[in-house]
Amino acid sequence: MASGSVSSQKQHSTLLHLFAGGVAGTFGAICTCPLEVLKTRLQSSRLAIPDPPAWWWFRARKITSTSRLPEVLKVLKSILEKEGTKTLFRGLGPNLIGVAPSRAVYFACYSKAKDLLNDIFVPNTYTVHFISAGSAGFITNTLMNPVWMIKSRMQLGLQVKGSKGINTVQCARYIYQENGISGFYRGLTASYFGIFETMICFAIYERVKKWLTEPPLALSANGTNRSSPTRNFFSYMAAAAIARVLASFVGYPHEVLRTRLREEGTKYRTFSQTVHLIAQEEGFLGFYRGLCAQLIWQVPNTGIVLSTYELIVFLMKDFKD
Repeated sequence: MASGSVSSQKQHSTLLHLFAGGVAGTFGAICTCPLEVLKTRLQSSRLAIPDPPAWWWFRARKITSTSRLPEVLKVLKSILEKEGTKTLFRGLGPNLIGVAPSRAVYFACYSKAKDLLNDIFVPNTYTVHFISAGSAGFITNTLMNPVWMIKSRMQLGLQVKGSKGINTVQCARYIYQENGISGFYRGLTASYFGIFETMICFAIYERVKKWLTEPPLALSANGTNRSSPTRNFFSYMAAAAIARVLASFVGYPHEVLRTRLREEGTKYRTFSQTVHLIAQEEGFLGFYRGLCAQLIWQVPNTGIVLSTYELIVFLMKDFKD
């Protein structure tokens, strides 16, 4: 009887994390889609970017990254003038198709891995969070890469203002005709390298979240617990923002590599060859093209997704109880 009760609780927990992750991912994708389009365009090799000023001591040799805000605004202005407002939401279709199951799978795997590893290692340590995030990232990237490939192609595709762009099905058909099934897995190696960034992000997030939501910060002046869903929501958002900024500086280059590998008709073929070409032609900063736009998109996206996920889990557990 007790065994059946435990099994039922574990099943409920998995479904809860699946649901919360799916809702949180969808909400975050809709809110930050225009910022993601800007980020993808800035990572592309087709964007002409001028050399940085002479004082930029580690500037690239030829084309360099200007992740500065003015460049972001120039790209935004160009999109609005030449392609129209709808372009800022290109790729939202496959994003919505993919983000709900990908976030659902990720958070369910992450939560399940934490439960298993807490029985093996010291509970809720960096080791547990690192391995949990890594295993969840590997599973999610492997399953969802075809969807993200379609999204990237749609975001990178230029079109004349007022003209009709290709839809998700047409884009998928074109990728298949061009490279077959393997075409949907371009950039997967770069995504695997990006797992390290996610591992860092979640390890930092869990630690900052604990610091913000547990005593003494969670206690009021008279010593009573003043934690609430609203306060926790903003605490989770702050923790997610801090974690994402710190992790992005370490793991960002894989984003540029992945985007280059997903471009259509370019010289980038394999992961190692792309690393060599960027280093040779663009220098160190080539690996950080679009970083400003990445942070402008990723920080609020991560904050929205993680805080929404945590809030849903909190409310649903209270509802069940």
